[in-house]
Amino acid sequence: MTDTRRRVKVYTLNEDRQWDDRGTGHVSSGYVERLKGMSLLVRAESDGSLLLESKINPNTAYQKQQDTLIVWSEAENYDLALSFQEKAGCDEIWEKICQVQGKDPSVDITQDLVDESEEERFDDMSSPGLELPSCELSRLEEIAELVASSLPSPLRREKLALALENEGYIKKLLELFHVCEDLENIEGLHHLYEIIKGIFLLNRTALFEVMFSEECIMDVIGCLEYDPALSQPRKHREFLTKTAKFKEVIPISDPELKQKIHQTYRVQYIQDMVLPTPSVFEENMLSTLHSFIFFNKVEIVGMLQVNFLKEFCAFSQTLQPQNRDAFFKTLSNMGILPALEVILGMDDTQVRSAATDIFSYLVEYNPSMVREFVMQEAQQNDDVSKKLTEQKITSKDILLINLIIEHMICDTDPELGGAVQLMGLLRTLVDPENMLATANKTEKTEFLGFFYKHCMHVLTAPLLANTTEDKPSKDDFQTAQLLALVLELLTFCVEHHTYHIKNYIINKDILRRVLVLMASKHAFLALCALRFKRKIIGLKDEFYNRYIMKSFLFEPVVKAFLNNGSRYNLMNSAIIEMFEFIRVEDIKSLTAHVIENYWKALEDVDYVQTFKGLKLRFEQQRERQDNPKLDSMRSILRNHRYRRDARTLEDEEEMWFNTDEDDMEDGEAVVSPSDKTKNDDDIMDPISKFMERKKLKESEEKEVLLKTNLSGRQSPSFKLSLSSGTKTNLTSQASATNLPGSPGSPGSPGSPGSPGSVPKNTSQTAAITTKGGLVGLVDYPDDDEDDDEDEDKEDTLPLSKKAKFDS
Repeated sequence: MTDTRRRVKVYTLNEDRQWDDRGTGHVSSGYVERLKGMSLLVRAESDGSLLLESKINPNTAYQKQQDTLIVWSEAENYDLALSFQEKAGCDEIWEKICQVQGKDPSVDITQDLVDESEEERFDDMSSPGLELPSCELSRLEEIAELVASSLPSPLRREKLALALENEGYIKKLLELFHVCEDLENIEGLHHLYEIIKGIFLLNRTALFEVMFSEECIMDVIGCLEYDPALSQPRKHREFLTKTAKFKEVIPISDPELKQKIHQTYRVQYIQDMVLPTPSVFEENMLSTLHSFIFFNKVEIVGMLQVNFLKEFCAFSQTLQPQNRDAFFKTLSNMGILPALEVILGMDDTQVRSAATDIFSYLVEYNPSMVREFVMQEAQQNDDVSKKLTEQKITSKDILLINLIIEHMICDTDPELGGAVQLMGLLRTLVDPENMLATANKTEKTEFLGFFYKHCMHVLTAPLLANTTEDKPSKDDFQTAQLLALVLELLTFCVEHHTYHIKNYIINKDILRRVLVLMASKHAFLALCALRFKRKIIGLKDEFYNRYIMKSFLFEPVVKAFLNNGSRYNLMNSAIIEMFEFIRVEDIKSLTAHVIENYWKALEDVDYVQTFKGLKLRFEQQRERQDNPKLDSMRSILRNHRYRRDARTLEDEEEMWFNTDEDDMEDGEAVVSPSDKTKNDDDIMDPISKFMERKKLKESEEKEVLLKTNLSGRQSPSFKLSLSSGTKTNLTSQASATNLPGSPGSPGSPGSPGSPGSVPKNTSQTAAITTKGGLVGLVDYPDDDEDDDEDEDKEDTLPLSKKAKFDS
């Protein structure tokens, strides 16, 4: 489809003075060689065929009615009308018509078919605006004569209509009507009848809207009861209020729809029963009244259909799944989505709201169906655009999903209730979790490619428009709410769309624009911006990291942190958590970037250790870079510290767990066979190893190991290397040197009085704690987490088994 602003229905007036629908299409204006002039062209939206080709004749009278209608006559008894979907489109075409005819676009009628002399035209054009007499009982006759004398001249009718409209004159006349009725002033009532009848013949939509309002319409009908040609006044008001009854087959809860039905009925009654039968001349002057009634009926039918369909969709939620599926499939086959697209483009907020509810039911039922429709629509638009380009006609594509985004952005509700609902629908549509994958195609790939090409720029438009400076250009509450919704959806995309959103953010510099919102006076919006960046950092993607470092995108965050001062609030905690994540996850590139560029601003923050921890990480990185051999050795030790042959481990574990615990003597510290040095020339099978261990245990010549209390934990200082012999008792080197944490040091696990200490007379020897068959040579702080994990695993074993491992 092309731009909905130019979407129109073409009507012609038939012999019965009824409007016939000739089709729906898109209107444009351009020079037509065959007609030798600027013309109005309407092409059918279904196949591009020509519905209307009408030259804008300088002498044709065009009328603009109800803001969305343009009516004119091309020949005798051949009236045409264009009904626009949007007021903006009607205004554009009206300006083109007025430009060709040299008229001011502010007028509602360009000229009239009635000829007038050049002298009269000159007099009317040179005279100032029409001045109306004061609205008083004594001057009603003068007012009636002025209205009657203005009807033959189009320019005088135009001036009279403008005067009546600008001065609020009709309401003043209706106030006089009440006075005349109370005073039973029949002469004044007869004058009011002539005045009101004359106003009808002015054929002006703006005046009709005042006269047919709920406040005025019954008084207008009252004025028309006092026809001077009748001996007694008619009782039209009594009939409408007491005799005519409004019957609802289905209850109508929409007050606007009810009001429109009552208004249309009363205006139709005025046309058929109240106004006298018009002459041929007067009938042409009442064309606006006919159009008013006709398009009111069109609007009522549309509102009824939409609301009925909305109730039907709500009712379908109580059906069995099979019946509900059949219902929605029927709606889809009948073209519900194209119809909703048209309705969503209307100015009527009530109808749009109902259409949004119907759309939400469809998205909830089958989001893939909606996605397929919008992708097909995009392809059709591309084809139509090519044809229009060949004809040198420009167009702007409005897709269904873009209409949804625009309505979300343009929601006038201060609480943005509709925008929140629409954002939820968009989130469902872009959620990869409910996208289908088949053998031939992947819905995720196709739809996300379409969305980022055709729709993402519409979604981010308010964000980009509001972040052109160092702080938000608009920072009112409603704008902040809207931007928070946009950021919520973008954050969702960062989490679920890896490739597409990454390219979009980096190429469009979206993160920098988002971080401008950190300067917002609304804390919730600043936190939304911070959450967006935190989600990006959480991905630990070096493409993102390089983009952040290159653009110095920590600067807005650090500024916000410093501006927050010492306040302990959500902003403070969220920023610290982000830097803590960088430290814990050891994101080296970001750690270096933060310390090198922002350390001076953060070094005085001492109520948390996050930033000092980052500095330590940075220094460790520098140390490793300066000593690559040491870094290489640490990597080797960490990677191979407890590595064993998988098959040997399985055999030994099987053998050990099958060992009878009763055979173990109290106080023996069992050392796994893997702790013995394995000679390449003498590798025994698991059974031989087991038997050898049994023999060694039973031998009287074996060395008796020191009995130890297994409840204590050995100090890391005891992680020493084993010699190439069998099980031995080693003298603790740590006790000789009295290192911290050694048995001789105060408070160490091996010192007297501490848990797990050894008797005094055996302080020269200690059992060696081994782990996994190999003992580490160096204990690094980075390995503490690995040690803790191993301890957790040990805690899950039975106590007797744990004792064997700890010995």
